[in-house]
Amino acid sequence: MAELYRDAHGVPHLHATDVDDLARAQGEVTARDRGWQIEVDRLRASGRLAELVGASAVSWDVFARRARLDDTARRALEGTDVATRRFIARYAEGVRRGMAAAGSSAPEFRALDGHFGDRVVLTEWDDHDPLGVLHVAHALFSTFPLMLWRAHVAATLGDEWVDVFAGYGDTIPDAAETLPTSGSNAWALHGSRTASGLPLLAGDPHRILELPGVYQQVRLACDEFDVVGLAFPGVPGVPHFGHTGDAAWGVTNAMAHSVDVFRESLRPVGDGYEALGADGWEPVDVERSVVRVRGGDDVAVTALETARGTVVTDLVPSDGDELVGWSVRMPARVRGDLGAAALLPLLRARTAADVIEAFGAWVDPVNRVLAADAQGAVLSATVGATPDRPAGGRRLPLDAASAAAAPERGPSEAVTVTDVAVDANERPTDLRIDRGWAYPASHRADRIRDVLDETRPRTVDEFEPVWGDTASGSAKVLLAFLPRGDLEPDASAARDLLREWNGRMDASSPAAGAFAAWRSALIRRVVAHPALAALHQPHLFGAVFDAWLDVTTQTAAAVARLLAHPALRGDAEELAAAALAETAGAPAWGETHRLLPLHVLSEVTGFDSGLRTSLSGDGDTVRCTGSIPGRTDRVWRGSVARWAWDLADRERSLWSVPFGAAGDPASPHFADQLEGWADASPHRVVTDWARLRRDEWEETR
Repeated sequence: MAELYRDAHGVPHLHATDVDDLARAQGEVTARDRGWQIEVDRLRASGRLAELVGASAVSWDVFARRARLDDTARRALEGTDVATRRFIARYAEGVRRGMAAAGSSAPEFRALDGHFGDRVVLTEWDDHDPLGVLHVAHALFSTFPLMLWRAHVAATLGDEWVDVFAGYGDTIPDAAETLPTSGSNAWALHGSRTASGLPLLAGDPHRILELPGVYQQVRLACDEFDVVGLAFPGVPGVPHFGHTGDAAWGVTNAMAHSVDVFRESLRPVGDGYEALGADGWEPVDVERSVVRVRGGDDVAVTALETARGTVVTDLVPSDGDELVGWSVRMPARVRGDLGAAALLPLLRARTAADVIEAFGAWVDPVNRVLAADAQGAVLSATVGATPDRPAGGRRLPLDAASAAAAPERGPSEAVTVTDVAVDANERPTDLRIDRGWAYPASHRADRIRDVLDETRPRTVDEFEPVWGDTASGSAKVLLAFLPRGDLEPDASAARDLLREWNGRMDASSPAAGAFAAWRSALIRRVVAHPALAALHQPHLFGAVFDAWLDVTTQTAAAVARLLAHPALRGDAEELAAAALAETAGAPAWGETHRLLPLHVLSEVTGFDSGLRTSLSGDGDTVRCTGSIPGRTDRVWRGSVARWAWDLADRERSLWSVPFGAAGDPASPHFADQLEGWADASPHRVVTDWARLRRDEWEETR
């Protein structure tokens, strides 16, 4: 049996008799609150989303089938331990009940029925589907799509340009934002720095700003534990951020090279294919299926898996009848393990050491974990599986005909934190945990340390200056390219404004708006420069990778280094001056830097949330509000939650999400947290049952 309570923001607090009832209740309340969202992610995992939303989902469905996401989730459930398998199955049982009771009636399903003039009957969830949702959340969260980008750069511009775009070995201090730009912030204060004498943890993960939100605030209580945290809707437990009362944790992406990419030579043989390996031609496993497309033509998919991994790209002609494709060796696929064995131990953790031990089962993506407990311990560890390759083997795809699979490298040994720890996806100074190749610039990590040193916070209530910091990481180096000679009056005035600017991307700042306008105009000119012309050739990998292979996006991340490159250096001042001419009359930053949350229905029915909140920050500020300079100032990526865990008193902890607890746009809790999120001001966690409202749901049994 389980009881449901809610706080003032509609956040579900579940109290059950045992773990089984709790898992069922979490699945059921998630289906009731987020039925549309979890069904979309379940269909993404199985490569069946086009059955529901039509042609806009075809490229993803083709990728999901090629990568065999659903089969990997099935294997992972079969291969995990009995307790974990039972926990996941009970959650799926709850989802089935919640979808039948309410979730399948979400308004988005009705909107699609009206749009297409038919009705799709949803199928019941299988027990492995929660692991499919977990896999979807991480399948493209590794750095392997950027390896495909680097392969495109090498093939079109030449190998020497790879390092320029990635910022590898960069000699320009604080050079503009480097890819990958997605990531997170997290920091820990040892008890010697706090008012209570016990640790504080805090942070904010950065992802695409989707509607409904990526994370779901939840409380999970039963006879064994009582945990608050942020769940992935559709997945049991709280794998990324949680507080058990005695222990707490949060993660950031380690930007590790967790997935090897191989350039495969393939040839058709009879009804199948062979791939060229180190010992000659080898058999390839072939699966054929059909993507059913609502309102459109079906699409046949041939999914290939070589001895190295699943071929996830299009196949392109090579010599004679040979073809070329690119395979990925995902640890989850190789192991048949999605790290689900960490889910229950995390909920049962009582110490920081328990947390790190639980994460010993984590697989992918590789994360940096900060953990603390009520005894005062603070630990830092890098968890997850990576191929054990030297840095040079992480730069470009490997040749399948000569490169062998690498041995696996597991989690690192935990390090004790005695003062302050900061993780913001930067290149680690400890070579033992440097498992990536290219990292974001260290600006966010440096700024967090600086603000913590300047403000000396002693409680979680004093963290707002950290979350809210808007100091640009790229402005200083980019402003060095401002032209020095005589300019037309408007351009000269814009240059003066930029020279006097404090470098903060505040919504109310005219100078920040002028900088953004100049930056975008400059990026467009660099994109069009003859030196980069070959880069505009179509890439070979398939539509699902278009976002990573977008020349404007990649140029925006590397524009300062490109302007300093010998091929563009002679034109840099002229380009900068021409861009300044477009800057006159630019509005304050917040006039154009407005929220643009993404919704699956936007491309189908034209759904518009109407949420256009003006936002401070930028893609490389601690207050992450990312756009695509050179194309749009609208914010599509940023902090998808903020959290602060107090180990002395959990009720003094803070949390927030960008929108709200409910998935239904008609609910008062659909976007009631937006204002506080926009202000970087999370609200208090409430755990006193007497202060919560009993929800008289009819729990199905």
